[in-house]
Amino acid sequence: MSDHADLCETHPSRRRILGTAGALFAWSAIPRTATAAPGARDARLVVVVLRGALDGLSAVAPLGDPAYADLRPGIALTRDGPGAALPLDGFFALHPALPTFARLYAARQALVVHACATGYRERSHFDGQDVLESGQPGPGHTASGWLNRLVAALPAGEGIAPRTALGVGVVPPLILRGPAPVLGWAPPRMPRASDELARRVLALYEAGDPALAASLARGLDVDALAKGGPKEAGGLRGLAEGAARLVAADDGPRIAALALDGWDTHANEGGATGRLAGLLGGLDGVFSAFAEVLAPRWADTAILVVTEFGRTARVNGTTGTDHGTGTVAFLLGGAVRGGRVLADWPGLAPAQLHQGRDLAPTTDLRAVAKGLAADLFGLSPAVLARSVFPGTEALRPVGGLVV
Repeated sequence: MSDHADLCETHPSRRRILGTAGALFAWSAIPRTATAAPGARDARLVVVVLRGALDGLSAVAPLGDPAYADLRPGIALTRDGPGAALPLDGFFALHPALPTFARLYAARQALVVHACATGYRERSHFDGQDVLESGQPGPGHTASGWLNRLVAALPAGEGIAPRTALGVGVVPPLILRGPAPVLGWAPPRMPRASDELARRVLALYEAGDPALAASLARGLDVDALAKGGPKEAGGLRGLAEGAARLVAADDGPRIAALALDGWDTHANEGGATGRLAGLLGGLDGVFSAFAEVLAPRWADTAILVVTEFGRTARVNGTTGTDHGTGTVAFLLGGAVRGGRVLADWPGLAPAQLHQGRDLAPTTDLRAVAKGLAADLFGLSPAVLARSVFPGTEALRPVGGLVV
């Protein structure tokens, strides 16, 4: 779809009118959904993928580890002074660009999983993202993503709704690709058409192409719900607000995923301020938008934030960090048993580093995702190991993540 397509108000092109509604038209067989059965949890699960490898040692700093500060000259966080880290539990502290997460943590609605990773141990972004989103033991299995397989595994007719997921972006992220139906939405890349123009084009298709008209009507409904009002916030917050409105709807999808790019911090990463701080501030805005828009559903919501791998413990020669292994995952929402940092801490002394350079992973991200799926949707360990994360029979779900 070109951003430079011509548009005449009296003779709108099919391509342009679809573009004004955002990327919401390609999914034509989206079922309407029902609410959960009385007494059952009407759970929402949102997965946010940070592509580029988040530096977990800066996002959640182990200030209590005696080796931390010496490994990170120029970017290490501190307990005191300008830009002091936000305290969590005495050992770990949060980057100061994450005040919303800190507030939710204090309210016991957010937790951190530290020293975690997938089963991938190399340092390729492409392969690492493949493994993270496919949920497979290794790269090269891109036919479907683990979140799509989770949707497909939800039992029908037991009040668990819906068997449909929301993919945010022009192209659904790999984590949501697969046989289960996916509703797609993205903010428009061109100016929105007026309601009157949309109505007129819809009338034209109703007369000549009923199937196309039905899909367009559904897409316009989705876009109207996502934008919410006459003024829309831009950037990451606007993206999160639109997605949250769809997830919050009575007949909307209960499972969603979006991917945020740009987390590769090889150079000039910064400490309390700088490039990473800007990225984390944008992520904190996403957290704030989800918490505000999903407020009526917050008690049944869990948001999981993951990245393909971490970054080196030592700073490189350009005041950045290179591709590493262990990192952090964030979990927040009213359904989360928060106020905790879950970590089997491996230490940062030279002999404790993975391959002498990385935070050693001690928690498998797949076990965290399996624990969420089990607690929120009642999926059994057998189903999770067989259908959602193949080959993980020996990997037990992390329990106690949900209230």
